Amino acid sequence: MRGMLRFSSRKIILYIAAAIMVGLVTCYAVISASNSTEIQSDKGILDLSQVQVSERPIKLQGEWEFYWHELLSPNDIHDRIASDGNPNRWINLPNSWLGYRLDGQQLSGTGFATFRVMIQLSEQDRHERLALKMPSIFHAYKLWVNGEPLAEVGVVGQDKSSMTPRLATKFVYFHPENNTVELVIQVSNFHHKRGGITKFIELGGSDVLTVRTHLKIAGEIFITASLMVIGLYHLLLFILRRKDRAPLFFGLFALLLGIRSLLVGELLLTQLWPNFPWEIQFKIEYLTLCSSGYIITRYYISIFANYVSRWFRLGSRIVTGLLCLIVVATPAIIYTHLLSVIGVVVVLHMLYLMVGLVQSAVQRKEGALIFLLASMVTLVTVINDFLYFNEWSSIGNTSPLGLLIFTVAQMFLLSSRFTKTATNEERIARELQEANDKLTEMNMNLEQTVQERTHALSVAHDNLRISYDRLLLSEQGRKKLLSYITHDLRLPLSSMLGYVEAVQDGVKPERNEQYLRYIRDNTIRVNRMIEELSYLSHLETGQVMFQMEPIPVAQFLRQFYDQYKLVVRDTGLDFVLDLGDSEDPESESLVAEIDMQRLDQALFNIVSNAMKFTASGGAVRIGLTVNEVKDRRYANICVEDTGTGIPPEHLEHIFERHYRYEQPGAEKRVEGSGLGLAICREIVQAHVGTVRAESDGKTGAAFYISIPCIRREEG
Repeated sequence: MRGMLRFSSRKIILYIAAAIMVGLVTCYAVISASNSTEIQSDKGILDLSQVQVSERPIKLQGEWEFYWHELLSPNDIHDRIASDGNPNRWINLPNSWLGYRLDGQQLSGTGFATFRVMIQLSEQDRHERLALKMPSIFHAYKLWVNGEPLAEVGVVGQDKSSMTPRLATKFVYFHPENNTVELVIQVSNFHHKRGGITKFIELGGSDVLTVRTHLKIAGEIFITASLMVIGLYHLLLFILRRKDRAPLFFGLFALLLGIRSLLVGELLLTQLWPNFPWEIQFKIEYLTLCSSGYIITRYYISIFANYVSRWFRLGSRIVTGLLCLIVVATPAIIYTHLLSVIGVVVVLHMLYLMVGLVQSAVQRKEGALIFLLASMVTLVTVINDFLYFNEWSSIGNTSPLGLLIFTVAQMFLLSSRFTKTATNEERIARELQEANDKLTEMNMNLEQTVQERTHALSVAHDNLRISYDRLLLSEQGRKKLLSYITHDLRLPLSSMLGYVEAVQDGVKPERNEQYLRYIRDNTIRVNRMIEELSYLSHLETGQVMFQMEPIPVAQFLRQFYDQYKLVVRDTGLDFVLDLGDSEDPESESLVAEIDMQRLDQALFNIVSNAMKFTASGGAVRIGLTVNEVKDRRYANICVEDTGTGIPPEHLEHIFERHYRYEQPGAEKRVEGSGLGLAICREIVQAHVGTVRAESDGKTGAAFYISIPCIRREEG
């Protein structure tokens, strides 16, 4: 496509000149041919005695009798001729009476009149069925043929209120009784600037004239249907792809041209809907003319965006809007005077755009040459139409054909753009497919590497997460330990500082040895407390690693008992291990996941408390029982003593850090940091177990540790 449009500037000018010459020669040939073959009437008499109109229809033109501001029937005219002689007023038809000089004055476009012509037929036509093809006449008429009323369009009247305007083309058939045919036509107009018979009346054989007219109607239908289909098609294209506005404005332009073609020529609209209001018909026709220049400008801008100035766009919008507003708001008698103005505006639009098209074609813009040549042809036909409707051209309505040529050319231009776009999309899709195939091949080779790297990254991520969790727990432990030390060591350190100051100041020299002993005992106590605080903070933050392994619970308790029985009995207490049913072979399967060192520490903390609060001669008992909860077996370790007991209201607090219960009336304060049971609870919870205490506050206390069990597999 691009290669077809790459012409030099000299060739472009040559093509433009050729298009203009073809248009002018065609118009001249048509005008010359039409003028050379037509026979004109003279003083109301048309001699066709040497012409066989039944075979070759003719257009009636020349001088007709003219009766201004009179609506006369054939009988009225006959009576007047009989009394006054021949009439002395004639008017050339087709022509409007607008500007016709009568009695020294020019007539206006509104008014009413009667026209009459006498036609002399040949002998061959006397026995033929003839027809008159009546054009649209502004704005109502009544026709008599040989004294017989055969046609009426609208209602003829002597003023605006008494007439009914209507526009339509019509066929009138008749058989001449002799070789003379009299035509009398009454015409009235109060709604248009030009009144009278402004278009050709054709006379010919009914069959020939009917066939010719039907062919003309078929041609107009073809043009109208083509324009509308093209317009709707491009509007649908815009709906599907709204990024490109060229199909929108081109579709609107083609659709408006299709609508306008229904309102000119053979008036297809009134043939389909005879009662269609003429005022709306006229407004639609003028609105399509007014808006066509603006719409084609917008279409041109959407293709060649940089060749239309901002001021021309603004001026086109303002002038077009103003003209359309006048057409909508005023009656036809007013806005029909603007036909020449509208024609000038449309032609100026086309001339301005054609200057830009010449520049685009010289710069070898794609589609500019086709656009330019089609615009040249369209411009010639549009100018001819404005001349024709202003009675300055004898060629008929040619703009539908010219606009159809323009539309087909624009379809070719747009289709080439769409084809180019589709070709580019196919090329891009093919390149993308090739690239995708290469990427797929590379992906197959890299997939294993990516998996390995992903696995390595996952491992690194897990390690980093574990390290982060450890750092977080360490930081939490550090904060807790600092909080514990700050809170719990303040009192013993303050006491030690007081003893040191007493020794330094020599307050009581005789008690210095006692003060030093207090300082030594508190130092040992603070050191032990620091160790326990550190261990407890590590337990609470999960920094203590437990080495869990399946161990029979009974075996663990035997080892614990053997390890501490001498320690307990040296304090004067009886130490008893009661395994109960655990001695049975079935009980040997009672196995739990245990860290022996940690659980040993927790159990000893409980036994140590029992030793502290049980007087000499008492007893400490360790027992083991089994129970099941929801199909899960639990080993319950019980530590009982015969000491002073714990009041029930204190039981829920004894596992809290630094909570200590002082027995009322006790002789001496029991030493301890208050951390043993808190450490015990943390260790048991790490074994997914629970610990609790029971006591009535009088006869000792019982501590219960419950740990879930597993069933050891038999070998």
